[in-house]
Amino acid sequence: MFLTYLRRELRRRRKASLVVASGLALGIALVIVVNAVSSGMGRAQDQVLQSLYGLGTDMTVTKAPEAPSGDGDDNGGRPRFRFDAKPGEDGDDSGDRQSSDRVMVQGFQTLSASTAAKVAKTDGVAEAVGGLSLDVMKVDGRFTRGEFKQDQGGGGRPAAGGGPGGSVEGGGADFSIDSFSVYGTDVTQPGLGPLTSSEITSGRGFEESETSARTAVVDSAYAKEKEIGTGDKVTVGGTKFTVVGVATASSGDAAADVYIPLAQAQTLADAKNKITTVYVRADDAQQLDTVKSAVLEAVPDATVTTSEDLADTVSGSLSTASGLAVTVGRWLSVVVLAAAFLVAGLLTSSAVARRVREFGTLKALGWRSRRVTGQVVGEAVVTGLLGGALGIALGLAGAWAVTAFGPSLTAQLGGSTGSGAGGAGGPGGGMGGGPGGGMRQAASRSLDVALTAPVNLSVIALAVGLAVAGGLVAGAFGGWRASRLRPADALSRVA
Repeated sequence: MFLTYLRRELRRRRKASLVVASGLALGIALVIVVNAVSSGMGRAQDQVLQSLYGLGTDMTVTKAPEAPSGDGDDNGGRPRFRFDAKPGEDGDDSGDRQSSDRVMVQGFQTLSASTAAKVAKTDGVAEAVGGLSLDVMKVDGRFTRGEFKQDQGGGGRPAAGGGPGGSVEGGGADFSIDSFSVYGTDVTQPGLGPLTSSEITSGRGFEESETSARTAVVDSAYAKEKEIGTGDKVTVGGTKFTVVGVATASSGDAAADVYIPLAQAQTLADAKNKITTVYVRADDAQQLDTVKSAVLEAVPDATVTTSEDLADTVSGSLSTASGLAVTVGRWLSVVVLAAAFLVAGLLTSSAVARRVREFGTLKALGWRSRRVTGQVVGEAVVTGLLGGALGIALGLAGAWAVTAFGPSLTAQLGGSTGSGAGGAGGPGGGMGGGPGGGMRQAASRSLDVALTAPVNLSVIALAVGLAVAGGLVAGAFGGWRASRLRPADALSRVA
């Protein structure tokens, strides 16, 4: 009897039911879209961070550099190139070819290589691996001697000491500077570190047995610029490495231009058993603060930067859009939902007022107030579920539209520029001072990220819950009104 009466009443009042369902549908659709966009912002931010230091890295351990003294032979921490006089071609003095390489540790004070093992034994740490970030600068060119030309005609002033007058013409120097970033990776642990943010698109990656091999993986952008392919040679600090693979960054710039085994990088930089960064994966990504404290106890003189710390430095349109989605979008969803619930309740209550004769007659026939109230609530819940179905359809369509036609967002991390040809300074490199300086420095660049709006099952469940809640709210308004009706009200309206 209940379902039969329910079906007939909803069919008879199709327009009123559709109005209530549409109001709820708009509110529910907005909630779905806002949640989907917020989820997309989170994925975009994860993509930005992953492009910086690799998949699965939850934190890094570094040590801020000492301030350069500017005294002595270190030239204030800047590279110094010294050239010896060399005879020119064919033994003459017409030109001196000069070439010099400098391999420098990038940015940080070095840590002992044993630091990675110490961090790996810390409670809450699943895996830790060390790496060495380097800058390579090569200066190559030629000095050209000037030519002395004596004045002609004898009218010139004699030179000091009574010699013939004249001047030196020509001469000078023509040098090119090539700089690029190098990352020494622990090939025995390929699942963690900056190289995991890139995909091998040609050749192969490192093999675990290549701890001291002169092999290299180069970034695809650097390979294209230098016209390097698998099987070619790349020179780092005067040592030739065979390119075994070409890697393409998943998004944005690569962490380094050239990747070589850690032992080779330590030898080239004269940094035996030294690293600049420890990349850490936690057992539980939700307990990063606890793990961070434990790591700081194990390595008290280091700086520990978590992915959450780095996420706070994200700026640009990604940060702006994320802020709007989290604050304005959610508050707007709450307001629209509240308005939809209120309108649904008022419309249901108004519909009950127009059905006074109907409900009064039913009560006169023996229906109890509880049964009448249940009938009204049942109709409202079914209307709410209909609104929920419409809202889910509209929300999915809106999320699809955002994914298909949404603009690309720009994410900028950090505030200072890196060194090296890669533009980013390499993993963990370049900037000293302050917590997480290296990670921020490595990320000091802009990345374009496509905006997506994924919808998961939890959002669908939330939509269904809101639909039921909207129906109950509307039913509560109408049921309260219906429960107060008396059979006499129906008889008074009989013509």
